[in-house]
Amino acid sequence: MSKINLRDKLGKFSDHWSPKVIAEMNDYQFKLVKIQGDFVWHNHADTDEVFIVLEGSMRIEFEDETVELSEGEMYVVPKGVRHKPHADEECKVMLVEPRGVVNTGDSEGELTASNDVWV
Repeated sequence: MSKINLRDKLGKFSDHWSPKVIAEMNDYQFKLVKIQGDFVWHNHADTDEVFIVLEGSMRIEFEDETVELSEGEMYVVPKGVRHKPHADEECKVMLVEPRGVVNTGDSEGELTASNDVWV
């Protein structure tokens, strides 16, 4: 058990759309990810997904609205809701979700990241 420095962990990788696990609590993982550009439309049928913006800004598009998030803000996407994250410039985000959740949910493809990668 030791403290985790988010800036230090974020400095250990540069790839986009590839979440890295930094801690676990019960069956939940805390993941850091750098995002830029468009992601894919997807949903997570069995779990909510939490986005916490650490640095930068992003938006989450839904079928009928778009949510804008800035540094220090968070949003919970309910399970089963189709969404598409986007960031014009690089944005650093913490995700909180159950262990085993695949980043592209039901839409596997080119941006599907390896799961359970620790940094």
